[in-house]
Amino acid sequence: MVAMRSAGIGVGLNPSWVLSQYDGPMRCPYCGVDDDKVVDSRAADDSSAIRRRRECLGCSRRYTTYERVEELPLMVRKRSGDVVPFDRMKVAEGITEAAKNRPIDAETIDAVSHAIEEQLRTIGVEIPSEQVGLAVLEQLRLLDTVAYLRFASVYKGFEHASDFEREVELLQRLEKTTAPKRHS
Repeated sequence: MVAMRSAGIGVGLNPSWVLSQYDGPMRCPYCGVDDDKVVDSRAADDSSAIRRRRECLGCSRRYTTYERVEELPLMVRKRSGDVVPFDRMKVAEGITEAAKNRPIDAETIDAVSHAIEEQLRTIGVEIPSEQVGLAVLEQLRLLDTVAYLRFASVYKGFEHASDFEREVELLQRLEKTTAPKRHS
C-alpha cells in the first residue's frame, strides 16, 4: 500500500483499495517546467480525492491537481481454480432470473447487487465463488423468500422436492422472530 505523505492518508485502508499517486514532480501545464510547490491541499469530491493547488517555480502560475483513490479489481476464484474479475452484472442477472414475476424492481436488484459487491470487497481482493453465492442467498433471503428458493434450487443443485422442504424448514428457523411461549 502506498501512503499519500502530504495528506496524511493511508492508515487503516481496506486492502481492496490502493492510493493512486504520482511521486515525482508535476509538469506545469503552462510552461512544462517540472518544479513546483504545493500551496494548498484539501479534500475534494466528498473526501474521495485530494485537491492540490500548486505553483510553478518556473513561471509562477498556479494550477490544480487531484489525487484519487484507485480501486483494485475484485477477483473471484472459481471452483476450477481459475481467477476471473468479479462481474456485478452477472450477479444482477442471477437475481433477476430468481426474481422473475416477483414484486422486485430493477432499482432494487441493482442496489442489492451493489451491496453484495461492497460486502465482498470487505473480505479482500480475491474471493472464492462460493462466497459470492452465499452473499446472494443472504440478500435474497432478506428480500423475497420465493426468489431465495429459486436461486437456492439452482445454486445448491436441488434434485428432489425434499431439497425444497429442507430449505423451507431452514428458512423458517432463520426467520422465526417471535419470542418463545411461556409455560404457565
